[in-house]
Amino acid sequence: MVVLAADQFVKHLTIENLPREKVVPVWGEFLQLYYVRNSGAAFSLGSGVTWLFTIALAVVAAVIVWKTFAVRARLWAVVLGCLLGGVLGNLSDRLFREPGFAVGHVVDMISMPWMMPAIFNVADIFIVTGMISVALLVVLGIGLDGTRERAVPQEHDGE
Repeated sequence: MVVLAADQFVKHLTIENLPREKVVPVWGEFLQLYYVRNSGAAFSLGSGVTWLFTIALAVVAAVIVWKTFAVRARLWAVVLGCLLGGVLGNLSDRLFREPGFAVGHVVDMISMPWMMPAIFNVADIFIVTGMISVALLVVLGIGLDGTRERAVPQEHDGE
């Protein structure tokens, strides 16, 4: 809920205070604010099928909620909570922002032109870091219950 609230608060401040599609330098070329409405996914891909992103976000949110019933590890709870907050932040834009229900455009405002040509938002940050964290936990073999899978030692045949 904290991630969702932070995302929506920053989007509210963006809409109320930033000029649309105009660079506002924060820290030179390193960090800029640039308010846009994105009908597509990353890099505005798929802008003609916004409703698909709404369905995908709703499915992802449902899967995360379903998986939380198996969570017994605090680390997994935090990671999935952050990921869910990010997903719900962008899903709420898709559901409730213009141009209409289920086809709303996501409010983006953070630009780091030195790193990539994308403009993103707080929800995107939590989605990306959440997915990286999930991947790390899986690679490290840490289960939802907090137990750690151990590699089964190979038996040597005496050679």
